[in-house]
Amino acid sequence: MSNVSIPTGRSAATEPGAPTRGGLSSALVLALGTFAVGTDAFIVAGFLPSMAADLRVSSATAGQSITVFAAAYAVLSPVLATLLARLPRRTLLIGALVTLGIANLGSALAPDMAVLIATRVLAAAGAAAYTPNAGAVSAALVRPELRARALAVVVGGLTIATALGVPLGSVAEHWFGWRTALGLVAGLCLLVAVIVRLIMPRLPGSPRVPLRTRLAVLRRPAVLTVLPLTVIGMGAGYTAYAYSVPVLEGVKVPEGAILGMLFLYGLGSVVGNLASGYATDRWGSAKVLTAGYTAMALALGSLAWLAAAEADVQPLVGALVLLWGAASWCQTPPQQHRLIEVAPQEAPLVVSLNASSIYLGIGLGTVIGGATLAAGAATVYGLGAALAAAALLFLLSTAGRRG
Repeated sequence: MSNVSIPTGRSAATEPGAPTRGGLSSALVLALGTFAVGTDAFIVAGFLPSMAADLRVSSATAGQSITVFAAAYAVLSPVLATLLARLPRRTLLIGALVTLGIANLGSALAPDMAVLIATRVLAAAGAAAYTPNAGAVSAALVRPELRARALAVVVGGLTIATALGVPLGSVAEHWFGWRTALGLVAGLCLLVAVIVRLIMPRLPGSPRVPLRTRLAVLRRPAVLTVLPLTVIGMGAGYTAYAYSVPVLEGVKVPEGAILGMLFLYGLGSVVGNLASGYATDRWGSAKVLTAGYTAMALALGSLAWLAAAEADVQPLVGALVLLWGAASWCQTPPQQHRLIEVAPQEAPLVVSLNASSIYLGIGLGTVIGGATLAAGAATVYGLGAALAAAALLFLLSTAGRRG
């Protein structure tokens, strides 16, 4: 988490030692890092069955490596923010990426689930140090009217990772094996660390603030109405996505076409995320989120119906997967924007808490999907649709609350 606050009055450019606030170029640099982080976080879903077979566990058990990563991220994010507060931001971002690289090398060499779990916790520590910093710094470096778009660009690194990282990981796993795929992710993290070192401006750290003081923002009712929505919404999208290979087979997608479906999901993720940034700046967060959760419920509900009916209509499945990806990843920019609106002076903290909520949601969805995978794809899709509907109801009942 960054300690760069977002001024609400005088321009940052007028304050001594502050970086000049401008366009989106800084956000593009930070997005390179979130792409590396996102590839690390999401690539496992692309080769889960083969990894499970190699480690001699079930797909549901192997999927818990995603749950552990998500839970560790959620817990470590505010803790690391307190411990690492005084570090200059560029140093912290580089250190986080190097940690990710080392962790992925460990995962690639893991002989069993125990070692794999340990290295995923280390990877979560690197991600927890990087992603909230990237979001908060991007919002601090741009003009106020570009804030939602800057957040969308940084989050876009994560969504592009779902568009390219997971399918390319599947290709690498197919040709070289899942261990080599994780090794390539390690190389990517280390490469991006070098790029960030060469391109990013220097940003100072801040005095260390006790964790209890940081978390005092959770007493604000407006913040408490936003963070649970992130958990529910991400849980809805990830109930099925964490087990995308078996549940896509459940809607009659042949093995050779699964890679194409993952690309469609990722394409939808990128389009949904970037479009939501522009739409939030123009129409507001509540309208964008309402449209997103409605679309997610419809997409996952329709996939559940197709799985139950055992229908073989791949063009329709492709369209629904595209919509599912767009709806899943359109929610992060407006959620971050809502938090910055209600707590502008604690923007780095609330962005970090939202990132923790994202990974709590991913962990929740992975647990639900793993527990019900044996019941069939229709059940998994149906539970995701139910969570999306719950997110919509929660939004409609709380969107007007402020203060």
